[in-house]
Amino acid sequence: MSSAPPYPLEPLLQPLGSPAERRDKGGPRRIRDMRFAEVAYRGWREASKWLERVAPIELSGHPEELLRTHAPELADPDAAIHILREIAPRRFFAGVAHPGTRDALAARLPNHPAELLTSADALVTRRAPHVPWNVLDPGDAEAAGDTRLVWELNRHQWVVRLAQAWTLTGDDRYAEACVRAIDAWLEANPPGVGVNWASSVDVSMRMMSWCWTLMLLRDSPAISPAWVHTLLAAIWLHATHVRRYLSYNGSRSTDLTGEALGLFYASTLFPEFREAEGWREVAVRTLVAESEAQVCADGVHVEQSTCYHRYSVDTYLHFLLLAERNGIDVPEHVHRSVRQMLEFLLAVRQTDGTIPAIGDDDGGTLLPLTDRSTADSRGLFAVAAAMFGRGDFAWAADGLAPEVLWLMGPDGGRTFDRISATAPANDASRVFPSGGYAVMRSGWEPDAHQAIVDIGPIGCPVSGGHGHADLLSIQCTIFGEPCLVDAGTYSSSGATQWRDFFRSTAAHSTVIIDGVSQAEPAGPFGWRDQPRVRLREWHSTPEFDFLDAEHDGYLSLPDPVVHRRRVIFVKPGYWILIDDLSGAARHQVDLTFQFGPLDVTLGTHPWARAQTPGGRVLWISTFPSAPAHPSLKCGELSPPMGWISREYGERQPAPMLNYSFSVALPWRIVTLLLPDRQGLASPPAARGLYDAAGLPTGIAFERPRRVVRFDDRAVSVERE
Repeated sequence: MSSAPPYPLEPLLQPLGSPAERRDKGGPRRIRDMRFAEVAYRGWREASKWLERVAPIELSGHPEELLRTHAPELADPDAAIHILREIAPRRFFAGVAHPGTRDALAARLPNHPAELLTSADALVTRRAPHVPWNVLDPGDAEAAGDTRLVWELNRHQWVVRLAQAWTLTGDDRYAEACVRAIDAWLEANPPGVGVNWASSVDVSMRMMSWCWTLMLLRDSPAISPAWVHTLLAAIWLHATHVRRYLSYNGSRSTDLTGEALGLFYASTLFPEFREAEGWREVAVRTLVAESEAQVCADGVHVEQSTCYHRYSVDTYLHFLLLAERNGIDVPEHVHRSVRQMLEFLLAVRQTDGTIPAIGDDDGGTLLPLTDRSTADSRGLFAVAAAMFGRGDFAWAADGLAPEVLWLMGPDGGRTFDRISATAPANDASRVFPSGGYAVMRSGWEPDAHQAIVDIGPIGCPVSGGHGHADLLSIQCTIFGEPCLVDAGTYSSSGATQWRDFFRSTAAHSTVIIDGVSQAEPAGPFGWRDQPRVRLREWHSTPEFDFLDAEHDGYLSLPDPVVHRRRVIFVKPGYWILIDDLSGAARHQVDLTFQFGPLDVTLGTHPWARAQTPGGRVLWISTFPSAPAHPSLKCGELSPPMGWISREYGERQPAPMLNYSFSVALPWRIVTLLLPDRQGLASPPAARGLYDAAGLPTGIAFERPRRVVRFDDRAVSVERE
């Protein structure tokens, strides 16, 4: 083994101030704001990488020799098999340990086994060079391909699927396929060599997959004592690598919590490792501290990404279940933080059970125990309902999910059955001022309307790595069907042009000034500056919601511009957007609306009509103080515009509605978003109201007769 010292320096695992204070830190202040221990740890880690290169890890050809040194109780093959089959199940998830889980899945969820047995092969055409991991640049697509795709496959979550299949069928073909896959991986990826050692969180996730595989196959005749020894030694090597290269950094990312969970897995399942107690202490300390450092006071994860938010919730659900299983106390504030994170997902959840995309989405999950879209939140809410006894979580789950039985066993299923599923009792509309989102809903019904407005920062406080330049952007669902959507991610390490486009302002439904994005990229996971949003006002009543916010993303222009957006939701019918731009010169202004794959047409000027697959229509019209030039962009390449990415690595054309203006500031534009259940062919009867200077001050509707008026101080709705 390498002679690198054990772990002489560690950063203090404490929140760096309040979420707002952490958000304000970044750029040149980053090093200054780091704790000395963190800087020292980074220096030690770089030295350790150098030492690995000059003195590579040498693994004995006999895993039992490694186990004799690091886990004497596992060194004897018969003893290892006994522990794996008789003792370890009591330390792992109840669903894996309970002999009745297979029958419960077949009886309660008869479609699940058949769906699970359906598998697909994924191919990656480009192969990363076979060199030490620490000389690879994972972001260099030319040298290493799209490493995200490579890492996803090499997390071996698909191997867990094969092990589940053996558990359900007893067919040794599945178990033998697991053994072959892991053997081939170990042969092709010596310790510390290749791209599959370059990301500690992916090393951790592979280790967790192997823990599941071992436990699911523990009684299979396909696994021999020698193979168990080989895999136990590999798990020790993975845990050692993760412990040495934990992602301590100022950005407080989900990588660190994923790595800590892997250490918690290894240390609780195999406490026979001599290092297990230290791994467990670091894992628990990290996960407890990061539940505060990475989660805002209102439950929103600091990375400003619903994908990573969901991943973080999954991480903590696994942590809490394993901790309870092993009698490890977890502070109450961790439980509270997880509940708050779930409440945010409940607020933004769409009526079909999916979570809308916000920020980066790499398509990954902590551990997919069944076939479902990564946006499908029902399994997560089902586990949370059984854990916390919450009826609103059970309502969001829409019935028992396979994840409950795999993680919690038949007892978990019975616990879920005892919960009365009820829609949330709190108001459907809600603001998250710390996390930076406003949700406007007409209710919790399946055909409800919903809008989400981004009023938060671009990503986490330091780098903003997974955030998008989407300040004051809006997403919109009508009658339960998404209309205005986030464009998605497409790729995080592929072609720079597409990476930059999908996270730029031009891919979102907001206002663009002079063709410039609100923030300039600094590599694939950073921004040169991080503009701020200020929430000026929020009100929610049974009759309407009112949001008032502004951002400073265009202050760097030669003529600085501040974009203020007010959103009025007149319940339950329609939204009015009021965009005010302050400045002192002439500018090119583009008001953009990115649709999903809908049928969007330009109608009688200035109306646009977007029809959903269900036949409902969203009418959009502007009421500007200058002539509007509407256009539809779809699948354009130079420059890119009118694209969405529903899955990582895939992109498709989708209509973007663009209202273009050349105007002198200050200036205002008002936009009406009006859902139409009947899907009429003609636009609604509505006209703009203007003051003596030509500034929009309201909208008058003919059927029913109603007038909405607004100025800088107030909003009024006059009904007849």
